[in-house]
Amino acid sequence: MTEDEPKAWVGDQVWDADAEKEGVVTDVKAGTFVLREVYSWTLTWTAPSYERLKVTVPRAERLRQRQELGW
Repeated sequence: MTEDEPKAWVGDQVWDADAEKEGVVTDVKAGTFVLREVYSWTLTWTAPSYERLKVTVPRAERLRQRQELGW
């Protein structure tokens, strides 16, 4: 991760390099990031920190897209 890239936080869609899949950050508990599958609310996993998470769609952009779709 470079200094220009945003750090992952709740609501961001991210690529998890360790799990080798994309997900959405749903919570951060004691420094551990809880993620869920992009199109599922039940499939979850954790990442030990933001360091191996790359933001692919920031929360603000995800909200804008949902608003455009009328969700």
